[in-house]
This record gives sequence, C-alpha cells and structure tokens, in this order.
Amino acid sequence: MKQGIAHLVCGRRAKWLVLVFWVVVLFIAAPFAMKLTDAQDNDAASWLPGSAESTQVLQISEDFRPEQIPAVVIYARESGLTAQDRTEIAEDVTQLKQLRDHGILGEQTRGPVFDRQTDPRAAQVFVPIMMDEEGWERISPAVESIRDDVGTGGDGLSVHITGPGGTSADFAEAFEGIDSTLLLSAMVVVVVMLLITYRSLTLLLVPLVAVVCALFTSQALIYLLAEHGGLTVNGQSAGILTVLVFGAGTDYALLLVARYREELRRHEDRHEAMALALHRAGPAVLASGATVVLSMLVLLAAEMNSTSGLGPVAAIGVAVALVAMMSLFPALLVIFGRWIFWPVIPHHGSPDPTDRGVWARTGRRIARRPRMTWIVTALALAVCSLGLIQLRAEGIGNADAFTGKPDSITGQEVSARYFPAGSGDPLVIVSNQAQAVQVGRTVAATQGVVPQSLGLPPGAKPAFEGKVLFEATMTAPADSEAAKQTVERVRDAVHAVPDADAKVGGGTAALLDADKATTHDNKLIIPLVLVVVLLILCVLLWALIAPLLLIGTVILSFAAALGISALAFRYVFDYAGEATDFPLFVFVFLVALGIDYNIFLTTRIREEAARQGTRAGVVTGLAATGAVITSAGLVLAGTFAALGTLPMVAFAEIGFTVALGVLIDTFIVRSVLVTSLFLDVGPKVWWPHRLARQDGGASARESVGAGVSRSGE
Repeated sequence: MKQGIAHLVCGRRAKWLVLVFWVVVLFIAAPFAMKLTDAQDNDAASWLPGSAESTQVLQISEDFRPEQIPAVVIYARESGLTAQDRTEIAEDVTQLKQLRDHGILGEQTRGPVFDRQTDPRAAQVFVPIMMDEEGWERISPAVESIRDDVGTGGDGLSVHITGPGGTSADFAEAFEGIDSTLLLSAMVVVVVMLLITYRSLTLLLVPLVAVVCALFTSQALIYLLAEHGGLTVNGQSAGILTVLVFGAGTDYALLLVARYREELRRHEDRHEAMALALHRAGPAVLASGATVVLSMLVLLAAEMNSTSGLGPVAAIGVAVALVAMMSLFPALLVIFGRWIFWPVIPHHGSPDPTDRGVWARTGRRIARRPRMTWIVTALALAVCSLGLIQLRAEGIGNADAFTGKPDSITGQEVSARYFPAGSGDPLVIVSNQAQAVQVGRTVAATQGVVPQSLGLPPGAKPAFEGKVLFEATMTAPADSEAAKQTVERVRDAVHAVPDADAKVGGGTAALLDADKATTHDNKLIIPLVLVVVLLILCVLLWALIAPLLLIGTVILSFAAALGISALAFRYVFDYAGEATDFPLFVFVFLVALGIDYNIFLTTRIREEAARQGTRAGVVTGLAATGAVITSAGLVLAGTFAALGTLPMVAFAEIGFTVALGVLIDTFIVRSVLVTSLFLDVGPKVWWPHRLARQDGGASARESVGAGVSRSGE
C-alpha cells in the first residue's frame, strides 16, 4: 500500500534522518531563540499606526529633544506638608538632579510643584527618562533608582512614583519574564492534560519534546527576521507565540496519535501504521494548520502595528509547529515503538474502544431527534450571546489595566486629588513657527485644557526648521474618555488655524488613535478571516452547504463565549472593561483554532460517508474523533488560560474568553450542534459534491444502525 510522502518521515531509515535533521535545527536555533526578548520593540511607534497623528508628532518631537518619558514623584500629606516634609522634598530634588543612571536626565528635573501657594498638601517632581533604543529595557531600573533616592515616605507622608514613567515601569515589570512564565505555565498544563489523556508517563514526553523544538525554532526564525528582516516583535506577540505553539502543536499531536492508535490495532508493522495515519489524518491536520496560518496572516491588513506585527509572528509559530508535528513527532513515535504507549498499549488485532464509548452513544442519541437537538442547542447559545450587551470593549485605562494595584496607579489616584488629573502626561502640540502664538491661544481656550499649563518642554529646542513644539495639561485623567474628547476638541481647533499645519500628540492622543485604528481593524479583519476559513473549508470538503453551516456554528460559538465572558467580567471578576482589540483577538483565535475540531470531525465524517452513507458516517465520525477532540480542546483551553498568570487584565480577559470559547466549541458546538445539523440535513450537506446524491432515501435510524455495525470493521 502506498502512502505517498508519509514514508519520507516514518520509513525505516527516514525516521533517523528526520531525527538528525531536527537535532541539528535545534542546536542552531536555541542560541537565537534565547535572544528574542532582546529583539522586542515595545515603544509607542511600534504599536501605533504609522499614519496616526500621534505617531507623526512623536517622530517630529525627536527633532526638538531626545525621546523621553517623565516619571512623576508625588508627595502628599492630607493635613498639609510640614516644614520637615518640604525640606526632605528639596533634598530629594537635589539628589534627583544629580542622577544619571539608566538614562535618567537628572539635570532636567523640574519641581517641586505644589498644589497651592499656601499650606500645600502635595508636591510633584518631574524626572525625565531617556527613551532611545534601550529605553524600555531600562525603564524599570530607572524608576528603581529614582525610588532609592526619594524613599517610600512614612510618618504620614506618602510618596509614590507615577506618571508615564512610573506606569511604564509597572507595565515593563508585568511583561518581565513573560516568555518564561507562559512557557512554564503552558508546559504544566500540557503535561497534566497529556497525563489525563494518555495515562502514560512515557508517551507525554514525545509531544512535549516536539513542541519545545517547534517553539525554539520559531523563536529563532522570528528573532532573525526581527533583526534583519524588519519584522516587529513586542511583548504581546512574543507571549501569544508561546501559547499558540504549545496549544496548536499539542492539538496536532493528539489528532495524529488518535489515528496512529487506530492503525496500530489494524497493522502489525508500526511503520505502515504511521504511514497510514499520516496519509488519512494528515490532510485534516494540514488544513487545520493552513487555516490558522492564513487567518493570522490576515492580520497584516490591520492598521495597528502591534496587530499587524502579531500576524507573521503567530503564522510562523503555527507553521513551524505544524511541520514539527508532521515530521519530528511521527518519527519519534515510530522510533520508540508500541511500548511508548505503556501501560495502555494498542496491540495488533485489539478492538477499537470508540465503538462502545460515550461519543458513540451520544451520536446515536442525537440521531433520534437531530432537528430538535440543534434547535435547542442553537437557542441556548443565542441566549448566552445576549450577555454581549454587557461588553465594554472601549479601552482599559491605566488604573484598570492591572489585576493588582501597583504603586504608579496608587500615585495616579493621589495626584488626581491635588493636581489637574492630566498632569504628568500632557498634550504635545507641534505647529509652524509663524502661527505658533495663534495655535497656543487656541489650545489654551479649548475646553478641558489648563490654560496656564502651556509651555516649552524641558530640554527642548524653542524651534527647529520653522516648527515649534509645546505642551499643555488636561483637566481629565490622561487615560479617560473625557481626555480623549479633549484631544478631539483640540485637534479640531488647531486644524482650523490657517497654514499652521498643527498636530496634536501625547499619551492620550496615542490611545485615541489606537482606538480608532482598532475599530477599523475589527470591521476589516473579522470578515476577511471568515472568508479565508470558508474558502479553506470549501476546498477541503468540496462542498458549499457544510462549510456555510460550520461558519454559522463558529459565529454562534464566538457570540456565546463573548456574551458569557462579558457577564463574568462585570459580575465575577469586576473588571472595568475590555481593550478595544479584545473582540478581534478573541475572534481570530477562536475561529482559526476552533475550526480545527470541525475540520477533523467533518473530514472523518466525509471519509466514512463515502463508505457507509452520510448519516451513519456522522455517528461513526463522532465516535472515532470525540475523545481526541475533547482532549485537544482541553489542552488548548488550558494553554490559553495560562495567560491569566500574567498580572494584566487584557491578557487575562483574552485567555479566559478563548479558553471558554474552545470548551464551548469542543463540548457543545462540535459534538452536539454540528453533529445534529449534519444528521438533519443528511447527504445534501455535501452539495454540490456527488456525495449529496447518495443514500438520500435512507432513514437516519437505518443509516446509523448500518454505521454502528460497520464501524467495528
């Protein structure tokens, strides 16, 4: 029996060549993989759209001064600062002005600025930190140096470090070790789930080795592309890469092992068994991988640099995982032989337990009343999706971005009690020099701006090539909706100044531009991903009705997962809201990864339908794939749930919702909804393929009975 290229990875000699090839690849890749963190670009320009007004201001401002970010030291005593407090603050300022560690521009330190002239209760000191290529790597050490100089207060005096510098340091700390944290979390999840699935200590090591090889190889490729090919990698994409490779790679391993077990019971030669397993399960695994890869590449069309950069990073990771699981993994299984399955070894001639399993019984029960089953299931999912009315994907402010409460957020709250809430993160305005006075007056007269705050940033040139740059403080917190509305008003006002060519940037403007770009991306990317998935399903199944039904179930599953998650975020976790890109990321991951299970189920149904008819094939396909798809879903859900180990709300929300969506898709949509739909529609589900004209007159019960009797053959 010929199985094409399958023997190239599992032949008697070929398996050793495959192993040697991957050992060499791993030896070369490991050193580069370890450097991926060094290649990350986490500055604002790498996240924002290049055409955004805030990005343009950021680029122009580099002509006036080196890029910097202010850390704000806030001192406060509710009863009023004492003479001793003011002396200590003055001494701290003297020390801060002498700081040069970690890019701190001590000589440009400003302050103290008191909340009022008489009997002040609070003071602010602004310490700028250089933000060049190494800025994000040293932001945390810089803030720690500042903290060492100012101390932590005491005896009623509170001291906090906040502002963009303090908040960025807390974000950097949250991202610190993200790769190792997620790697360890994902590995623990995979080990536990493989133990439950395989009940074998020996077998779980094989997919684990293959997945780790795939992760290191993909990280090395991405590092080289980031260093020499212009690929943008940040902490977000690097973290998601780990989860994707572990989740998708382990899924492919589970799907392949399930078919390998079947063939080992039918064939004495393990090489032939693996070749047949690859030949029969390979197209479904390849189609699943291609779906994920192409869906991720669709992200390249996004305006947000962070989103478009995630596309190729994720695609490379999944593609490498697919190659590893279709070459290294089967080669290792064949090398080790049947004993690797100990203590549940699939011997030649042993019966297939799936015929008597829970999924075989589930299929037969659904076949009795398929129409009622899918109607009730669809209605239940539709009711769950009503939770979408609680979804608040309008962005997460800094105060709500962490699962805990770091010092910068406490300092932000303290500062807002005594100073304009937007102090420390001002608007940045650039305009032509000839119209600068008029632009300044226009900004000062705009609602939401503190008029007396207009001024030249410290250390900046007064003018450069006919342009001027100045700052202005807003009355609202810089990350609030009110502040974004202020930015809109200021932009409208300064854009109306003739010949000024004025632009408005700063932290709040960057948030506003990111929100707009993400809204655009949501409307563009989601339909594109649906089209890509639909086309792949049409090509794979050579049908139109089945792909349309599958797409419909995926959309319903996504809506239900989003609805339940929104309710959980409001009433269980008490999160303030969701990031604007939350629906997009959840959709892409759920559709691209969740469709894997539908692909594996429907390709098996189609294979069985060609032999015994569609309705019988549905029951046989569910019985044969139910256990492995359930295990794969649990693994994928667990790996995405590992995102919850990070102290950031955005990651926790994505992890929770994707994990929930995968479980819904695995246990409800794929096993109940898709099965009942295919049983109800019958052979017409394959239209326009010739299978649509077969067994059309057979009753569901007769076809199912025939399928059950043949599935043991």
